Amino acid sequence: MSAPSDLMEIKEAAIRDKIPAAQSMLDGFDHTPRLAKGREIAPAAARSPGIPGRRRFRTTTPGLVTQSTARSEGVNLIDRVADTSPEDDLISPVQAGVLHGLRRAMATALTVVDQYADATGLSALMKANLEGKLPSGKTAEFNEGLAAGSVIALHVFANMASFLLSTLHDTSELTVDVGDVEEVLTDNPQAALTGALWELDQDLATFADSEDKLIPVVTAFLEQLMDKAAMRAANLPRLEAFIAVAYRVEADDFEIRGFEAASRAKSSKLIMSFKKPHEVVGNHIAKYQAMKLSKMLMAYDFDRKLNPFADLGGFIFTFMGDGLPGTGKTILIQMMAGLINDYCQTADYPFRYANLSTESIDSYQGKSAQNAKAFIREIIDPNVIGFGTIDDIDQLAGIRGDRQSSAGQLEITAVLMESFAGANTVVRGNCTFGMFSNYPEKVDDALRQRASARFLVDGPQTQDDYIDILYLLMGKNHDIPVGDHDLFEAQAIKKAVKASYESYARPKEDALQAVFDQVKKSTGKLNTIAKLGTYLKAIQEADPRFTGRAIKNITDAVKVRAMDFELPDEWMEEPELFLRKDYDTKRAMIADLSSEITVDMVIQEINRYADSEFRYADKSDEVAIENAVRDMERMEEAKKRYLGRKG
Repeated sequence: MSAPSDLMEIKEAAIRDKIPAAQSMLDGFDHTPRLAKGREIAPAAARSPGIPGRRRFRTTTPGLVTQSTARSEGVNLIDRVADTSPEDDLISPVQAGVLHGLRRAMATALTVVDQYADATGLSALMKANLEGKLPSGKTAEFNEGLAAGSVIALHVFANMASFLLSTLHDTSELTVDVGDVEEVLTDNPQAALTGALWELDQDLATFADSEDKLIPVVTAFLEQLMDKAAMRAANLPRLEAFIAVAYRVEADDFEIRGFEAASRAKSSKLIMSFKKPHEVVGNHIAKYQAMKLSKMLMAYDFDRKLNPFADLGGFIFTFMGDGLPGTGKTILIQMMAGLINDYCQTADYPFRYANLSTESIDSYQGKSAQNAKAFIREIIDPNVIGFGTIDDIDQLAGIRGDRQSSAGQLEITAVLMESFAGANTVVRGNCTFGMFSNYPEKVDDALRQRASARFLVDGPQTQDDYIDILYLLMGKNHDIPVGDHDLFEAQAIKKAVKASYESYARPKEDALQAVFDQVKKSTGKLNTIAKLGTYLKAIQEADPRFTGRAIKNITDAVKVRAMDFELPDEWMEEPELFLRKDYDTKRAMIADLSSEITVDMVIQEINRYADSEFRYADKSDEVAIENAVRDMERMEEAKKRYLGRKG
């Protein structure tokens, strides 16, 4: 596959030029730890007693003069890796693969740093510093450039090494917790890499006591290093030149896009009972939106790394599905996952599904956040179609300021908030996240408002719905006649959805109805932007939690309504009709199907969204009142017992 047009190719010759430097770091070096505390570990054993040991060297960086009087520690990664199978004097194919991956990743990292230095003028400053001619006014720029180059080197190294090692081992089979990476140096790129390799050597000596643990330990270390490099990068200047350019290493099919983690385009193994749309009874709008979203995902362009729906403003990145227990949330997930899975199999696209469950909450500090980040990273991978679900999110994510929320729950809340609408959030349109809850009022307000769409999962509602679900669940082992009823006629999706949307011409919640009637009485028919804005302001005055983010979610939902069409089934069944088209052609085909936004659409979407917020607020207030009453009753009973004992 040829490189996408927005990628800058890293020439193979440039990487080969850096191989000797990378090899020398694997051969051996001395390092004096500065931020981390070294463990009591034995030096790596030389493999052949009759052969002189590999040389060690002190790290030097062109353009820099460094010295230290602290005790240094010798590091030899080749011998350390070989120590994982001490019974064999020769390294195994897996060990060789790990060393080759580390060396190639280091060479690529050094190459990218060189390109960054050339693009930003850092190369000239390094030369001037080497010659003792660095102007005093350039010292800050020089140091900032070295720090930026350091985090670039660390991230590219960890990202590419993890990517290359993913072909050697299924890392899901065995996981190792190596703890935080501490020796993250930002003096210069070479010092940063030697510091990272020193800590990797420490982790291998501590955790990799057999060859089967080699890759899990290295992979765990690389993931931690990626996270730490990205955290450091968030607070450093002069990184625009790196973030603005996407790179590609053609021979490895590896892409570098800022501080995003790359991964192999592998599908997840789905063990799930899929449901067909007709098996989802009721829930008409939720079902319709889930079906549309499943097809929207398939419009994603793997070369451009963008979905035309995201470009046109009609893509749902996050949504909240709420309803009473037993109304069909699990079946809705099974239906949507099944549709995407089938479409991806037809198109030969990698599909990845994952669910963030309560098992992700860990008492170990920081581990819950790591689990949540791993979940997000797995789904947002731009090389796959992703569907991530967070079932029972009210149990999983904590409410900030709530003393009953554990540290692990609060960590998950922070990760989800940053991932769904943070400064570094990029919506490519290759994935979507669904949050589901029986009690959405127990979800942190700010996190809940990061769900741009609301799927009310209210289950069967009409008499026809109940007849249909009874027939469906009864199965085939009976001969009871259906009677006077057209099976599944009520589930005709377009007819049911049209009626559901029209029902929101007026709000359903009593408190919101009062606001709606008051505004309509004072302004007349809501048929202008000014009158609609007046209605929105009145809602905010009734519920202060109705903020600017709510307005954005409403306008996003309106744009989705403008795309109120399903991509034709034949486009999913015959990839050449749509899925195999280039990005611009797909975008034009989608734009041709879109419709104009109407006032009715806007009113309906305002009422749908505001209804959900008022519903949540009413439940939340009721729960708070009930809790307060219980507290008062307990205090009253406690006083009676206390006075009784005292008397």
